Formats: sequence, structure tokens, C-alpha cells
Amino acid sequence: MMTRMLLFLCLMLIAGMVMAQVAAATWHAAKAPLMTRWAKAVSPRNALPEYPRPQMVRKDWLNLNGLWELSILADERGTVASNHQILVPYPVESALSGVMERAERLRYHRTFEIPQAWAGQRVILHFGAVDWQAKVSINGAMVMEHEGGYDGFSVDITDHLTASKQDLVVEVFDPSDGGNQPRGKQVNKPGGIFYTPCTGIWQTVWLEPVPQSSIRQLIITPDVENSCLRLRVRVDGSEGVVVRAVARDGNRNVGAAEGAPGEEMKVPVPNAKLWSPSSPFLYGLNVSTRRNGKPADSVRSYFGMRSIDIRKVNGIPRMMLNGKPVFQVGPLDQGFWPDGIYTAPTDAALKYDIAIAKKLGFNMIRKHVKVEPERWYYWCDKMGMLVWQDMPSGDNKSEESRRQFERELQRMVRGRHNNPCIIMWVPFNEGWGQYDTERIAPWVKSLDPSRLVNNASGWTDAGVGDTFDTHSYPAPKSPAPVWPRVAVVGEFGGLGLPVRNHTWTKKAWGYQTLKDRNALTAEYVDLFRQVWALKDDPGICAVVYTQTTDVETECNGILTYDRAIIKMDSAAVRAANTGQIPPPQVKNEAAP
Repeated sequence: MMTRMLLFLCLMLIAGMVMAQVAAATWHAAKAPLMTRWAKAVSPRNALPEYPRPQMVRKDWLNLNGLWELSILADERGTVASNHQILVPYPVESALSGVMERAERLRYHRTFEIPQAWAGQRVILHFGAVDWQAKVSINGAMVMEHEGGYDGFSVDITDHLTASKQDLVVEVFDPSDGGNQPRGKQVNKPGGIFYTPCTGIWQTVWLEPVPQSSIRQLIITPDVENSCLRLRVRVDGSEGVVVRAVARDGNRNVGAAEGAPGEEMKVPVPNAKLWSPSSPFLYGLNVSTRRNGKPADSVRSYFGMRSIDIRKVNGIPRMMLNGKPVFQVGPLDQGFWPDGIYTAPTDAALKYDIAIAKKLGFNMIRKHVKVEPERWYYWCDKMGMLVWQDMPSGDNKSEESRRQFERELQRMVRGRHNNPCIIMWVPFNEGWGQYDTERIAPWVKSLDPSRLVNNASGWTDAGVGDTFDTHSYPAPKSPAPVWPRVAVVGEFGGLGLPVRNHTWTKKAWGYQTLKDRNALTAEYVDLFRQVWALKDDPGICAVVYTQTTDVETECNGILTYDRAIIKMDSAAVRAANTGQIPPPQVKNEAAP
């Protein structure tokens, strides 16, 4: 009897493997108007396989990316309009999802098994991000409801697990611009400066086993002035727990501290190697706990020692990185992809946009009304790229929508607090949903005093925060800085050049369209000649050029939307970005 049962189970396992292989073999990406070169590397077997949380690493985890069942729902009652296979974590509107359809309501479904080696531990289900409302059920039991399209969330599913396969269902609602929730540039009818929406799961879904007493969160703040790292460790099941943290430079311990869960510990970092774009040194950080004297949990992390503040230099307010003025030059970065919409096709693609910006001489990126997966910020930390982080905008017309905006704003600030690359928070862009700015900017500063706050990038300045930010197209313009706030140009440029066979639509536009590569390069250099003059008079501290890539109908990127072509001369762009611009040539005119 036992032999027959084992044979039956083996046959069922083989059948399941065969069915999975057949499903993977029949899946294919949909055909978008444009695809990147990385799309060819995407398959159900390797959909974003990298560990998704670089600043709190455990060795055991299970990636749930891959093929899921998907039902597009016709109404809130759950009426099924159509059924599909979808490749998670690509949003349903994307070609890489395999569906490429717009839908407000979705139901995801898949099964999974818990590894036997996890027995006796708690099992946590993590979502990198789901846009916008998600209801999560395990084996028929609702375990989590979450609203917020840009922040990760987790739930302990241990008490709902069965002895065999687990059944996971995620129901999603996302009205895009039909609602008031934060959504950035997503709209149901894309056009102009607004783009295809992102609905549903768009970041990695994964499982993790943790002990009964486990580390839940690290709050990492560098303190260069006092030569230490300020660290708080939040622990689930914290009774009788002692936390130990060790800072490491390669294989060498540089400082250690012990304390209770939740209390601030100061980990010494003597003679700190400071993090900057020119030298992005990262320390390792090992955090462990003991409960009642016995080892309980441990995670690996990292941190960078850097400071950001404002001081006067020759009478002009300047942004200071590690006590030194750093003029910041960056592109406006939308984070859209022709084949993945909000989700980069691969980790290599995610890294590429940062690497090419670095190669072109930029030392900063303004992440525009979108919050990226944690690995994007990891690459900025690793490669040395300063980041201005926008809050995704919404309409904020009602009291409830404003409460939701502030909930998501707070989650963004807390969720990305540990990355040294981020030096500024931007709550509002160009008056989109702007309200109570005099209250919001100081509130954000109170949430994170270690960074600067830009009260509003462009349009309506409320006289608060650390910057006075103006937008000007195509040429940069700036007011005089007034202490204690610095003057910056949060957007300018927008020079356009459509490249045949590399556009999303036949017709494309830019703020100023140039005739060819040479003309585009010359105009770019001329704009930056003006930038460097404004640095000296009236004394701006930073500029943001629109933009990294073309996006859908916009052709004002430095790169084409598929990232296949850099549209200008790279050496000239790098020289312009770093202030190595030759004086304009004066043509000799013949005498009359």
C-alpha cells in the first residue's frame, strides 16, 4: 500500500513538472510597439530571479515570480471577463506579462510548496509592490489587504498553511487616473507627458522563513560628525532579546555595538571612508540577535557614511556633501520601459540606466513621480549616484485621498530610508495634487531629518523646505538663492529628436525638436554653457535635464525609449555635464 502511494505521489509530481514545462514552453511575450534588447532574456524560468532586498539579506528564500493564472474581472462582484497566463512580476499592460491588456480588476492565482527544511519556522510572504489595492488569500483565508502602489508589504502566513500545496490568490483593483490615489504619470488614455498605466503585481513576490523571534526592520542613519552609524533594529518576539551589530570594511571589523530591540545603538565607524559619487564606498553590516542567551536570528546589510546639508560658500547657500560643495547634474528619470512599463525587463536593464547616466557624467538622478524596486537604489548606492526621490503624485482632491497620499508618502520615506544614495525628498511636482505645502514639507523633514526636502519641484513654491526649485524649458533659468534655501533648476531641456525605427509611435514630440544628432548635441552643449554660468551667478546648486530616455510619444530623451541608441555625442555630453565646455566659436565674417 505504501509503495503504491509513493508511486502515485511520484507520478503526480512528474505530471506537475511536465505541465509546468508545457506552460513555460507555450508562454511568450506580447508584441509591444517597441522592445528592449533585454526582453529576449526574459522567460518564465528567470523572471527577475535576484534577491529583492539587498539591505536585509537572509540566505533562505523562495522566489514566486513566474507564470501565474490570471482572471481579468468585469466588475467588483468578480465576474470573469477573460482568463490568461501572466508572467509575474510584469504588470498586465506590459508586453512581458504576456497579456498586454488594460484592466482595473484582476485575480491572480498560483500554488506553491513550502520547503521541508523550513519546518518549525515562521513563513513570511513578501510583495515588492502591487498597484494599487491588493487583497491576499492563502488557502481560502484572507490574510492581508493593502492599499498603495509603490511600497512593499508582508504577511505571516504560517498559521494558514496546509501539509501539502498552498493556494495563493491576489485580488487587485487599480482605477489608474479614474481614482484619486497616488499614481504618478499613469493614465487610462496615454498621451503627451502621461503614459500607459501599471496594474497589479509589478515587483518580485517571494517567501522567506524566519525564526520565532525575528529581525523585522533595520533603520540605518549615518552620522559622519560623530563617527558612527545610528541603528535601530525592530524585532518580532522581542522579549529577552539582545541585538548585536558589527560594521565591516571587507573582512575587517571596524566597530560593534549591542542594545535592546527598538533602541538606538551607535556603531563606531572611526576614520570613516565617506560615500560619494566619486568614491561610493559601502561598509558591510552584520546584525544578529540572541534570545535568552541563545542565537535567534541574523541578517546581512550594508551602509554608506555620508552627510548632506546646506552651508554658505562665498555668501551663497550651497548643498554640501560630506562638508564639501558638490554641483549636482542629473537627468529626469521616469522609470518606464517599452516592454515592461513600470518593471525593467531584467536586473541588468535596471542597472544599465544608472550606469549610462554615470558614463555620461551625471552625478545625480531625479527619480520622477515613481518609486523603484529596492535593487534600483542598491545599484545607485553601489555605483555612486545621488538621488532626488519624488513622491508619486495624485489628485488629492478629497480628505480621504489626502490621508492616503500622506500614508504612502510616509511609507516611501521610511521604506527607502537606508539608502545613502537618496539625499532629497520631493513631496510635490509642479502643483500636481499640491496642498498644505507649509505643513507637508516640515512634516517630511521631521520623518527624516538626515536629508533635504524640496517642498515642490517647479511652479508653486511655498517658501519652506531646503530648496527653491524652478522649471524652465528649454533654457535654464533661476532665481537668486536666499539663505537658508538653495536655488535649483528641477527641470529644463527637453530637446527632442525622433530616431526612425526606435519610436513608440509614428509621431513623436519634444519641447524643442532638432534636425539631427549634431544639432541636438550642439544645442545640449549650449544649454549647459548657460547652466555653468548660472552656477556662478546667481548661484544655483543643481540642474535636472529632461530626460534620460524617450517615453512613449515623447522623443526628448538622451537615449531612445528602447535604450538602443544614445542620440548625442557621448563625449560632448560628458564634457558638458562636468563643466568642460569650450567657449563658443566666433565665426569670422568677410569685410564688406
